[in-house]
Amino acid sequence: MNTPAGPQLIAYADRLGGTFRGLRELLDGPFAGAFDGVHVLPYYRPFDGVDAGFDPEDHTVVDPRLGTWEDVRALSADRVVMSDVIVNHASSRSAQFRDVQERGAASPWAPMFLTLTSVFPEGATEADLARIYRPRPGLPFTAMTLGGEQRLVWTTFAPEQVDIDLRSEEAWEYLGSVIDTLVGAGVTMLRLDAVGYTGKEAGTDCFMTASTRAHTDRILALARARGATVLLEVHGHYQQQIEIARTVDYVYDFALPPLVLHALHARDLLPLRRWLELRPTNALTVLDTHDGIGIIDVGPSALRPGEPGLLAEEQIDALVEAIHEASGGTSRAATGAAAANLDLYQVNCTFYDALGRDDRRYLLARLIQLMVPGIPQVYYVGLLAAGNDMDLLDRTGVGRDVNRHYFSAAGVERELRRAVVQVQLAALRVRATQPAFRGEFAAELDGHRGRLVWTGRDDDGATAVVRLDFDVSDATFAFVATSAGERRVVVSSADLPSAGQPVVARSGR
Repeated sequence: MNTPAGPQLIAYADRLGGTFRGLRELLDGPFAGAFDGVHVLPYYRPFDGVDAGFDPEDHTVVDPRLGTWEDVRALSADRVVMSDVIVNHASSRSAQFRDVQERGAASPWAPMFLTLTSVFPEGATEADLARIYRPRPGLPFTAMTLGGEQRLVWTTFAPEQVDIDLRSEEAWEYLGSVIDTLVGAGVTMLRLDAVGYTGKEAGTDCFMTASTRAHTDRILALARARGATVLLEVHGHYQQQIEIARTVDYVYDFALPPLVLHALHARDLLPLRRWLELRPTNALTVLDTHDGIGIIDVGPSALRPGEPGLLAEEQIDALVEAIHEASGGTSRAATGAAAANLDLYQVNCTFYDALGRDDRRYLLARLIQLMVPGIPQVYYVGLLAAGNDMDLLDRTGVGRDVNRHYFSAAGVERELRRAVVQVQLAALRVRATQPAFRGEFAAELDGHRGRLVWTGRDDDGATAVVRLDFDVSDATFAFVATSAGERRVVVSSADLPSAGQPVVARSGR
């Protein structure tokens, strides 16, 4: 089993702290001791494009409104820093693509960008086009003028995000410069964004193909040669995550969030029990991220015809409806055809609202996450237990913005006074420091009761144990840590007489 590492925070610098320095002040101040690392979401120039930084005009420049590469180095001096390598596409406003728009095939960067004929030089049939897998409605092409000629440019996600051709050395020159810049600033974990779409091949669905594996292996070699590890970001059938995990440093456990939600809404732990028996341990666990709550990761998928999911279709339908009901319908207004930036496999909702802002169930969900093997990542909106930001959704029309709140300094200070936030931080500090998490993991789950246990030894050789006993039928739980002969109840549902009331963190070292 891989030795689990400490928790990481996921945050936009501009939305939490305002700048790199502000984010660092939070990590060194009120968040101190809770996080061993931080995944800073795209901070390149500009960080506020059409896709919240995932469409940078220059992937090798820190947006000066957020800071400099020296600020990134300062942040990485005493913690792990993860940054995104946007592998599948570059901005349509990048210098490279603007040159292609002006000069067409005469541009030295022309081979770097994909058009329809790049993959289908003899033309594509209706069957070819219908087979292409895309997370959003419609075909992944945008008509553009390149050097005076109308072309169909490959744009998997949005017209402003032009797919790059990793069969070209120009693309590798570009990606190599990005990786060198990041590692040179002290970044030691690289998150490969949308890497599953990089291997376009005629005669396939253009997702997670043999070419994707070859491209990933090449990036892995580049990263490891520079002392960095790689996390793959792939949504798909759960069997794909198991297979991918054998070939890379880390994958996301995207199945965990919907399975925890199913357990708490349906009062049913059996699908989660099955996943704990199957899942890879070289995983980053999450409840929420900057994207929506993934559904495809636990269901049957066209990507694996005939293979069942971890949840049956009727269970998934019930889960989605339970989320919408728990959120008072706000998630329904932010998901699917109701909002722009569509993702066919995600529900746009904060995790706190997905559980009806019930502090007890929410804290139980977080504790389950922290006990599951892997590296726990906690999204800043989830850490501060925020509800859906409908004002931001109204302003932008982008569904995922309900879960991308901007916190002012005063707003962070206010949220930090809430017990649900204080208890999360207390539990994260246990996860970051308890020697039990260097030991062995065991799980006992029946229909609605569960026990998760880590057993190890402290530096003096004494037994260290962290245990979570819980019942999803009534959201009762006890989170207990024992080390150096001292037993401490970190938090218990006994501190919460009835659901909906604030949890009180117990004092202790």
